[in-house]
Amino acid sequence: MTSSEPRREEIDRLDEPAMLEFGASWCGVCAAAQPTISAALAGHPGLRHIRVEDASGRPLGRSFGIKLWPTLVFVRRGEEVERLVRPTSREAISGAIERLLRAP
Repeated sequence: MTSSEPRREEIDRLDEPAMLEFGASWCGVCAAAQPTISAALAGHPGLRHIRVEDASGRPLGRSFGIKLWPTLVFVRRGEEVERLVRPTSREAISGAIERLLRAP
């Protein structure tokens, strides 16, 4: 997870599709999800993946209304297009990535 989270304005200005991964380094559910997330991302090496160390009161997580970890937020041109909360399957994550990359 990154120790300095991007500002919401930076996310809103992204030109390329991206997946934001909100979680915490001490979160057991987040750690358990890492192999699944990594496996899904392996098939899409060009996708921008931004890991965000989230916590109560962190501005970026609050701006997206994050309540549970891990939460994956898929953005295109700064707009959220899909969200997965506590994903448990590579297929679900891969499907969301494919939809993100396929859309105009």
